Amino acid sequence: MAGCIRLLEWIFFFYFISHIPITLLVDVQPLLPAELYPASLKQLLAWYAAELKDPMMADPPMWFKSFIFCELLLQLPFFPVAAYAFFKGGCKWIRTPAIIYGTHVATTVTAILAHILFQDFSESKHPAPETFEERFTLLSIYLPYLVIPVMIVLTMLYSPHYNTMEKKKTY
Repeated sequence: MAGCIRLLEWIFFFYFISHIPITLLVDVQPLLPAELYPASLKQLLAWYAAELKDPMMADPPMWFKSFIFCELLLQLPFFPVAAYAFFKGGCKWIRTPAIIYGTHVATTVTAILAHILFQDFSESKHPAPETFEERFTLLSIYLPYLVIPVMIVLTMLYSPHYNTMEKKKTY
């Protein structure tokens, strides 16, 4: 069991450490002044949005911008803390913040996935998924950001390594 937990901790470490540059260089571009980003990063975002038909990143609706805002102000400061905890391993103090993080992200990504699956994009001003295959491709980009946070929550809740309760002495 300890080997399995350590493997999960490494997965969580790579998830959080990789999320730092993704957030700073790509995800928050729609919120921050364009002058902060070199042309190459703006082109990367434009390429991604067009190639993978992600209209939410090309021209984010306000509800999506609110999720990006949460990513910038709430999640980004947590990424290096979580990366450290999972790199070090066995840090029981990460349990509650990780549950909060995982629950928050799973909730927001569920809304994004529902939007991808059910939104009528026929009048979109930007390239958007039209076929099931295109929707599935876009889903596959967002899905790891649901699966891994759910894995984090389940690990924190059910792993004896993170969910140890000291027995109180009865007199």
